[in-house]
Amino acid sequence: MAGMLAAITVLGSLAAPMSVKADQIDAPYLALGADLNETEKSTVLSLLEINEADLSHYQVITVTNADEHKYLDSYLDSSVIGTRALSSVLIEKKDKGNGIKVTTNNITYCTTGMYQNALATAGVTDADVHVAGPFNISGTAALVGAMEAYSNMTGETLKAENADAATEELVTTSDLGESIGDKEQAEELVGAVKEAVVSNDLSDPEEIEAVVDDAAKEMDIQLSDEDKQKIVSLMQKISSLDLDVDALKEQAKDLYNKLESLDLNINQEQVKGFFDKIVSWCKNLWSSIFG
Repeated sequence: MAGMLAAITVLGSLAAPMSVKADQIDAPYLALGADLNETEKSTVLSLLEINEADLSHYQVITVTNADEHKYLDSYLDSSVIGTRALSSVLIEKKDKGNGIKVTTNNITYCTTGMYQNALATAGVTDADVHVAGPFNISGTAALVGAMEAYSNMTGETLKAENADAATEELVTTSDLGESIGDKEQAEELVGAVKEAVVSNDLSDPEEIEAVVDDAAKEMDIQLSDEDKQKIVSLMQKISSLDLDVDALKEQAKDLYNKLESLDLNINQEQVKGFFDKIVSWCKNLWSSIFG
């Protein structure tokens, strides 16, 4: 209810958002890390430009460390996730066409583009998202808070498989940024490959790997075999989701506007040509052996 503080402890289920009245969607949603002490909480609220006396104007949920582990344990070592839920997220629903816009404070591991791209995969639409930590933190767990807050704010159920893919996407892109030493290039590479996979309905790992190779070559990125396989595995998961490429571009428009200037030209004909060469090579080999 607008004007009333709704303090909800999130139990880690995106499949069961609380019922929402129309006026609640207009109220900003605040997902606070459950383990913030009073000083840390004040710091976070200040970074989010929220006066503590005005908290009654926000819908407030609490994200616990157990919630973070539930979503992240499959992709991050427990020691990396830690034992305290500190990252906090302010999310506001916007009009259609706004797309997802992200700002951050004290987030060292994830870029705004990484959040934007992952949230689009999760099914979030047209929202302003502000992520903050009380001091420098990785910010990976903030995705959990953003998805929880959005689901409760709108009453929309974010599909479990989309939320899982979004979590893996954020971690994979963050790891890739560390590996190649350029976070912006990492988000652009993953975004470009995702666009090609979704628009061309690719699911075969060899086809996806061909696209990854093409995109990395065009962007002059050197990938290790491990990084390449992480991207391929992620894209196989994404290929099984019911995603619309135009919707992805609309929601993560800041990222895809940058990609337009890269002129990657990745399409189904490229992939088909790659495999035509392989077939031709195999036929020639067969002929040379038995011909």
